[in-house]
This record gives sequence, C-alpha cells and structure tokens, in this order.
Amino acid sequence: MDFVHYDLGQLKPGQTVEVTLSDQANVLLLDTANFDAYRSGRQYTYFGGWVTQTPYRIGLPRVAHWHIVVDLGGAAGSIQSAVRVLGR
Repeated sequence: MDFVHYDLGQLKPGQTVEVTLSDQANVLLLDTANFDAYRSGRQYTYFGGWVTQTPYRIGLPRVAHWHIVVDLGGAAGSIQSAVRVLGR
C-alpha cells in the first residue's frame, strides 16, 4: 500500500488542517489508533475522503494526536501534496 503520511502531533478543535494536492486523491484524517489500523490493513474510521478540489480544509473534531494520509485508492500514479495546520 503506497501512501503519503503527515504526523501532525497533538491538535485540538478550533484548528483546521489544510491539504493541497496536485491531483485528486483520498485525504484521510486519522487519530493514532486508526492510523495504526490503516497501516496494518484492519478496519479504521477517518474524517475526509476523495478530494477533487484543493486546498481542502478539515476541522479537527476533538483533541488527539492526528495524522493525514494521502493515497490514490489503489490507482497507479503519483501525487504532490502539502499539509499545514491553521489556527495554532
């Protein structure tokens, strides 16, 4: 499984994650437990989904250690991405 991973650290509600993509892709916001499940192929829950327009912004639902994953949903190819946290 190929994906790009951004470890965002501890963040809280009121902050927003902004993701910029060079093309369409899955953008998943995961806490640490769900990121570990994602990496190991187990069932996981996430915020986000298939993004067609950037920048894509997603608010943080709760205090947690957050991760962003960018993947192409199994399709071949490559993508450029950048992530920043707003409202620190």
